[in-house]
Amino acid sequence: MLFSRPCEYAIRALADLARQPRGRLVPVEEVARREGLAGPFLSRIFYQLARAGLLLSRKGPGGGFQLARPASEIRLQEIVAAIDGLDGWRQCVLGLPQCNEEAPCPLHPMWKRVREEILGYSEKVTLAELARAEGKKRRTKR
Repeated sequence: MLFSRPCEYAIRALADLARQPRGRLVPVEEVARREGLAGPFLSRIFYQLARAGLLLSRKGPGGGFQLARPASEIRLQEIVAAIDGLDGWRQCVLGLPQCNEEAPCPLHPMWKRVREEILGYSEKVTLAELARAEGKKRRTKR
């Protein structure tokens, strides 16, 4: 598993919101139902995403959540940073405290290449791309 379960849920739920008409406020329960996720758990994730500036929310009747910016402007790395943080990507893959270029662990050179590849990809891929890919995948499953 590359991302934590909350991060996976955040990615799926934000992709769902990206497929909704721009500006539409969507109740968290609606997203949870479509994605097969636990509503209370997703609600906590949405508030975390709102605090990170990725979602806007409105309480009360007719309230819900919407993307704070167009999906084409939200990067996968922003979602990961909001939920999991990026510190884990900067640490030694074996958890050694003194692993660096001068004193590398046995996996350091390989992990450095993998980490740079994943972080580079997550900086480039947008929520709009993820939403399109997931939508296409769902259509072919039917």
